[in-house]
Amino acid sequence: MFRFRRPSLTKRIAARTSWKRAVRHRLGLKAPRGWGWITNPRKALQNRIYRRTTFGVEDLARATGRGKGCLVLVLAGLLAAGVAAGLVVARLAATAG
Repeated sequence: MFRFRRPSLTKRIAARTSWKRAVRHRLGLKAPRGWGWITNPRKALQNRIYRRTTFGVEDLARATGRGKGCLVLVLAGLLAAGVAAGLVVARLAATAG
């Protein structure tokens, strides 16, 4: 099942400001990229599956950079217009009721 990865600003900030990350970086206890299979194989497998079965905003931007994202841009625009229209209808319904 392929699905859209919803970005979360809260989780992004939490991951960058955790005390565990700060300690690991200060002590220099970081493994090189790609060593996840050695340090935590189960988590590495879960992350690999997640990254291959979801797509995010970065992936859409990367696709448009190679000239392949025209349809994606059109669909994203239609989705944004639909969301905006839904908000307008909801606001009108709230003020009318």
